Amino acid sequence: PDGIFLSNGPGDPAAAIHDIPAVGSLLKSEKPIFGICMGHQILGLALGSTTFKLKFGHRGLNQPSGLPNRQVEITSQNHGFAIDPNSLDGTVEITHLNLNDSTVAGLRHRSLPFFSVQYHPEASPGPHDADYLFAKFIQIMEANR
Repeated sequence: PDGIFLSNGPGDPAAAIHDIPAVGSLLKSEKPIFGICMGHQILGLALGSTTFKLKFGHRGLNQPSGLPNRQVEITSQNHGFAIDPNSLDGTVEITHLNLNDSTVAGLRHRSLPFFSVQYHPEASPGPHDADYLFAKFIQIMEANR
């Protein structure tokens, strides 16, 4: 494949005991990877981070803020877990933070073509603020052929 898309899903990402090592194996291919929601959490876990249960889950519309310019996007979210920012090593950088509670809302690997967001960029009908992420993934796949 030209790239790997890790989709959303329900529940505790740490309980995905088969998916985390499978994604870990996929990382070795160095193929472009784009994760959303649960896929974001699974990618983070495969990269060595940990997750935690949110006191109040993010449901419905939420506002991730992109770094470093702090541009806010209106997105659809439905998750109860987040990546622990203190568990990230130096190979991964935070790209988005939730505007309300500053939880990690996006990641990217510093040298490999892996990135993810903790929301639904595909949400429709609804906000389209994050459509650019699909164009970004296509561009990364084309550059890595």
